Formats: sequence, structure tokens, C-alpha cells
Amino acid sequence: MPGRRYSFEVNRVSSAPPPVLFRLESDGTLWSTWARPLVWQSRWATLGDDGRVGAVREVGLWPVLARERTLEYVPDRRHVYTFDGFSPVRDYRAEVTFTPNADGGTDLRWAGSFTERTPGTGPLALATLRSVIGFLATHLAKAGDRAA
Repeated sequence: MPGRRYSFEVNRVSSAPPPVLFRLESDGTLWSTWARPLVWQSRWATLGDDGRVGAVREVGLWPVLARERTLEYVPDRRHVYTFDGFSPVRDYRAEVTFTPNADGGTDLRWAGSFTERTPGTGPLALATLRSVIGFLATHLAKAGDRAA
């Protein structure tokens, strides 16, 4: 029996323009500057095409580092990634979009979807991912505000 599919969406607003937020989120080396206390270490495991499609970032705190592979990269607008390697869910896909708003800042949308790996685990995985992404989106928006 195939697992159920789940999705979530988190929205935040920052006074920073899209290029500032995009750089902070898409650069694998910068996460440890804005995502603490969740992310203490961040680095590129693989650069791919200039840190873009195919690049793999590692974020977290050793020995628990999440690996995320870039699938799509549209400078200052959109970054799409998936988990690389072991994951408690299947077919994870996250999309972060950066839309300029009328105030000169950015409307940040961070959405994700996945299939539960083990039947019945989807609701817990959904709650965990929504919470983690909510934390990250809030910290990213605040880091952008400070940089603006």
C-alpha cells in the first residue's frame, strides 16, 4: 500500500528585497549565520553547477546533518530542493519563493510536500516539517530585516 501524500505552506514577510533573502537561503554556507539554534553548522557537500542545480548543502549539528540537493535555481526568485540521502519521508520537495512586495520588501513562501515512508507516520512528519520550516522562515525573514 503506497503511503499518503502530505503538503504544507509557510508564509512570512521581510523588509529585505528578494536578492538578500534568496542569497541567505540558497547559499549552503550561510545557514549557520541565521538559522541558530537549529543549524550550527552549514557547508556545501557538493557545489554542483556554481552552487546551483545539483549542489548539496549540509545543515545541522554534527553528527546530525541534513543533506539537501538543489533541483531548481532561479536567482532572486525561487529555490527548489529535496532531501539527499536518508530521509524519514519519501519524495520530499520544498520550494522557496521570493516575491517583491509593494513596500519594497519580500513576501516569502516556503512550501513542501512528501509521501510518508511508513503508513501512519505522515501526520507526525507533517507537524515536524511544518514546525521546522516555520522556524526557519521566521529566522530567515528576521535575518533579511537586519541585513536590509
